[in-house]
Amino acid sequence: MGITAVVFDMDGVLIDSEPIWEQVRRGYVAERGGQWLPETQERLMGMSTDEWAVYLSAELGVDAPPEIVAREVIERMAARYAEAVPLLPGAVEAVQRISEQWPLGLASSSPRALIDTVLRRTGLIEYFTVTFSTEEVDRGKPAPDVYLTVAAFLRQQPTHCAAVEDSGNGLRAAHAAGMRVIAAPRPEYPPAPNALALATRVISGLDDLTPALITG
Repeated sequence: MGITAVVFDMDGVLIDSEPIWEQVRRGYVAERGGQWLPETQERLMGMSTDEWAVYLSAELGVDAPPEIVAREVIERMAARYAEAVPLLPGAVEAVQRISEQWPLGLASSSPRALIDTVLRRTGLIEYFTVTFSTEEVDRGKPAPDVYLTVAAFLRQQPTHCAAVEDSGNGLRAAHAAGMRVIAAPRPEYPPAPNALALATRVISGLDDLTPALITG
Protein backbone atom coordinates (compact mmCIF):
# COMPACT_ATOMS: atom_id res chain seq x y z
CA MET A 1 0.00 0.00 0.00
CA GLY A 2 1.23 3.50 -0.80
CA ILE A 3 1.30 6.73 1.15
CA THR A 4 -2.08 7.64 2.69
CA ALA A 5 -1.19 10.77 4.70
CA VAL A 6 1.61 13.31 5.09
CA VAL A 7 2.81 14.76 8.39
CA PHE A 8 4.76 18.01 8.58
CA ASP A 9 7.05 19.31 11.27
CA MET A 10 6.59 23.07 11.79
CA ASP A 11 9.78 24.70 13.10
CA GLY A 12 12.46 24.66 10.42
CA VAL A 13 10.13 23.13 7.83
CA LEU A 14 7.26 25.59 7.45
CA ILE A 15 8.67 28.52 9.42
CA ASP A 16 12.23 29.73 9.87
CA SER A 17 11.85 29.76 13.63
CA GLU A 18 14.96 27.97 14.86
CA PRO A 19 17.05 31.18 14.75
CA ILE A 20 14.33 32.97 16.76
CA TRP A 21 14.15 30.16 19.31
CA GLU A 22 17.93 30.29 19.62
CA GLN A 23 18.00 34.09 20.03
CA VAL A 24 15.20 34.06 22.60
CA ARG A 25 16.54 31.17 24.66
CA ARG A 26 20.17 32.34 24.47
CA GLY A 27 19.11 35.77 25.67
CA TYR A 28 16.97 34.31 28.41
CA VAL A 29 19.72 31.98 29.66
CA ALA A 30 22.19 34.88 29.80
CA GLU A 31 19.74 37.15 31.62
CA ARG A 32 18.95 34.45 34.15
CA GLY A 33 22.57 33.65 34.98
CA GLY A 34 22.89 30.43 33.04
CA GLN A 35 25.54 29.26 30.57
CA TRP A 36 24.86 28.30 26.94
CA LEU A 37 26.94 25.27 25.94
CA PRO A 38 28.37 24.41 22.49
CA GLU A 39 25.95 21.49 22.07
CA THR A 40 22.91 23.27 23.51
CA GLN A 41 21.13 24.27 20.28
CA GLU A 42 21.44 20.82 18.74
CA ARG A 43 20.15 19.20 21.92
CA LEU A 44 17.21 21.58 22.17
CA MET A 45 15.91 20.88 18.65
CA GLY A 46 13.03 18.46 19.08
CA MET A 47 12.71 18.66 22.87
CA SER A 48 9.20 19.12 24.22
CA THR A 49 8.37 22.20 26.28
CA ASP A 50 8.74 20.32 29.57
CA GLU A 51 12.05 18.82 28.46
CA TRP A 52 13.72 22.06 27.37
CA ALA A 53 12.42 23.97 30.39
CA VAL A 54 14.01 21.39 32.70
CA TYR A 55 17.21 21.45 30.61
CA LEU A 56 17.54 25.24 30.84
CA SER A 57 16.78 25.23 34.56
CA ALA A 58 18.72 22.17 35.70
CA GLU A 59 21.61 21.82 33.22
CA LEU A 60 22.27 25.37 32.01
CA GLY A 61 21.90 26.93 35.44
CA VAL A 62 18.97 29.28 34.79
CA ASP A 63 17.83 30.81 38.06
CA ALA A 64 14.16 29.82 37.77
CA PRO A 65 12.07 26.64 38.07
CA PRO A 66 11.08 24.90 34.81
CA GLU A 67 7.45 26.07 34.85
CA ILE A 68 8.58 29.72 35.04
CA VAL A 69 11.23 29.15 32.36
CA ALA A 70 8.65 27.67 29.98
CA ARG A 71 6.10 30.44 30.53
CA GLU A 72 8.57 33.30 30.13
CA VAL A 73 10.30 31.89 27.03
CA ILE A 74 6.98 31.10 25.33
CA GLU A 75 5.75 34.63 26.08
CA ARG A 76 8.83 36.03 24.33
CA MET A 77 8.31 33.74 21.35
CA ALA A 78 4.66 34.76 21.08
CA ALA A 79 5.71 38.41 21.07
CA ARG A 80 8.11 37.74 18.19
CA TYR A 81 5.40 35.94 16.19
CA ALA A 82 3.02 38.83 16.87
CA GLU A 83 5.46 41.02 14.93
CA ALA A 84 5.71 38.55 12.03
CA VAL A 85 5.57 34.81 11.39
CA PRO A 86 8.78 33.84 9.54
CA LEU A 87 7.29 31.61 6.84
CA LEU A 88 9.87 29.76 4.76
CA PRO A 89 9.79 30.25 0.98
CA GLY A 90 7.26 27.97 -0.65
CA ALA A 91 5.69 26.81 2.63
CA VAL A 92 2.10 27.82 1.89
CA GLU A 93 2.26 26.54 -1.67
CA ALA A 94 3.76 23.21 -0.57
CA VAL A 95 1.08 22.63 2.05
CA GLN A 96 -1.66 23.51 -0.44
CA ARG A 97 -0.12 21.26 -3.09
CA ILE A 98 0.25 18.23 -0.81
CA SER A 99 -3.18 18.72 0.79
CA GLU A 100 -4.79 18.20 -2.60
CA GLN A 101 -3.48 14.62 -2.55
CA TRP A 102 -3.51 13.52 1.11
CA PRO A 103 -4.84 14.43 4.56
CA LEU A 104 -2.21 16.38 6.49
CA GLY A 105 -1.00 16.22 10.06
CA LEU A 106 1.37 18.46 12.01
CA ALA A 107 3.83 17.04 14.56
CA SER A 108 5.62 19.91 16.28
CA SER A 109 7.90 20.44 19.23
CA SER A 110 6.46 23.92 19.70
CA PRO A 111 3.92 24.38 22.48
CA ARG A 112 0.25 24.33 21.53
CA ALA A 113 -0.14 28.09 21.98
CA LEU A 114 2.56 28.83 19.40
CA ILE A 115 1.32 26.18 16.94
CA ASP A 116 -2.13 27.73 16.98
CA THR A 117 -0.73 31.26 16.63
CA VAL A 118 1.38 30.32 13.60
CA LEU A 119 -1.32 28.32 11.82
CA ARG A 120 -3.98 30.97 12.35
CA ARG A 121 -1.82 33.93 11.37
CA THR A 122 -0.63 32.22 8.19
CA GLY A 123 -3.98 30.67 7.24
CA LEU A 124 -2.39 27.22 7.15
CA ILE A 125 -4.77 25.90 9.81
CA GLU A 126 -7.40 25.08 7.19
CA TYR A 127 -5.14 22.50 5.53
CA PHE A 128 -4.33 20.36 8.59
CA THR A 129 -6.69 17.63 9.77
CA VAL A 130 -4.70 16.90 12.94
CA THR A 131 -2.09 18.91 14.85
CA PHE A 132 -0.14 17.80 17.90
CA SER A 133 2.56 19.29 20.10
CA THR A 134 5.14 17.13 21.81
CA GLU A 135 3.92 18.71 25.07
CA GLU A 136 0.70 16.71 24.48
CA VAL A 137 2.47 13.32 24.36
CA ASP A 138 4.76 11.50 26.78
CA ARG A 139 8.11 12.10 25.11
CA GLY A 140 9.56 14.67 22.74
CA LYS A 141 11.56 13.94 19.61
CA PRO A 142 13.68 11.82 18.90
CA ALA A 143 11.08 9.52 20.49
CA PRO A 144 8.33 8.72 17.95
CA ASP A 145 5.39 9.55 20.25
CA VAL A 146 4.12 12.67 18.48
CA TYR A 147 4.27 11.04 15.04
CA LEU A 148 2.51 7.90 16.26
CA THR A 149 -0.20 10.04 17.87
CA VAL A 150 -0.77 12.12 14.75
CA ALA A 151 -1.04 8.96 12.64
CA ALA A 152 -3.54 7.45 15.10
CA PHE A 153 -5.73 10.57 15.00
CA LEU A 154 -5.51 10.61 11.21
CA ARG A 155 -6.65 6.95 11.39
CA GLN A 156 -3.68 5.90 9.28
CA GLN A 157 -0.96 3.33 9.79
CA PRO A 158 2.34 5.13 10.55
CA THR A 159 4.07 2.99 7.91
CA HIS A 160 1.66 4.43 5.31
CA CYS A 161 2.55 8.03 6.21
CA ALA A 162 5.30 10.30 4.96
CA ALA A 163 6.92 12.86 7.25
CA VAL A 164 8.69 16.10 6.33
CA GLU A 165 11.41 17.01 8.83
CA ASP A 166 14.50 19.19 9.15
CA SER A 167 16.33 18.38 12.40
CA GLY A 168 18.26 15.31 13.42
CA ASN A 169 15.93 14.57 16.33
CA GLY A 170 12.90 15.06 14.10
CA LEU A 171 14.26 12.75 11.42
CA ARG A 172 14.96 10.12 14.08
CA ALA A 173 11.46 10.49 15.53
CA ALA A 174 9.68 10.09 12.19
CA HIS A 175 11.87 7.14 11.23
CA ALA A 176 11.29 5.46 14.60
CA ALA A 177 7.55 5.80 13.98
CA GLY A 178 8.02 3.83 10.76
CA MET A 179 7.22 6.69 8.40
CA ARG A 180 8.76 7.46 5.02
CA VAL A 181 11.04 10.38 5.85
CA ILE A 182 11.57 13.41 3.62
CA ALA A 183 14.41 15.57 4.92
CA ALA A 184 14.32 19.33 4.35
CA PRO A 185 17.41 20.36 6.34
CA ARG A 186 18.19 23.97 7.15
CA PRO A 187 21.79 24.84 6.20
CA GLU A 188 22.22 26.84 9.43
CA TYR A 189 21.33 23.79 11.55
CA PRO A 190 22.46 20.72 9.57
CA PRO A 191 21.37 17.38 11.02
CA ALA A 192 23.98 14.78 11.89
CA PRO A 193 24.90 12.57 8.92
CA ASN A 194 23.58 9.44 10.66
CA ALA A 195 20.19 11.15 11.10
CA LEU A 196 20.09 12.45 7.52
CA ALA A 197 20.84 8.93 6.32
CA LEU A 198 17.42 7.85 7.66
CA ALA A 199 15.65 9.95 5.01
CA THR A 200 14.30 8.43 1.82
CA ARG A 201 14.62 11.77 0.06
CA VAL A 202 16.52 14.98 0.83
CA ILE A 203 15.24 18.27 -0.58
CA SER A 204 16.87 21.69 -0.61
CA GLY A 205 13.61 23.61 -0.35
CA LEU A 206 9.85 23.21 -0.23
CA ASP A 207 9.49 23.89 -3.96
CA ASP A 208 10.93 20.39 -4.41
CA LEU A 209 8.19 18.82 -2.28
CA THR A 210 5.82 17.29 -4.81
CA PRO A 211 3.45 14.31 -4.70
CA ALA A 212 5.77 12.48 -7.10
CA LEU A 213 8.73 12.94 -4.76
CA ILE A 214 6.72 11.73 -1.75
CA THR A 215 5.55 8.57 -3.46
CA GLY A 216 8.66 7.93 -5.56
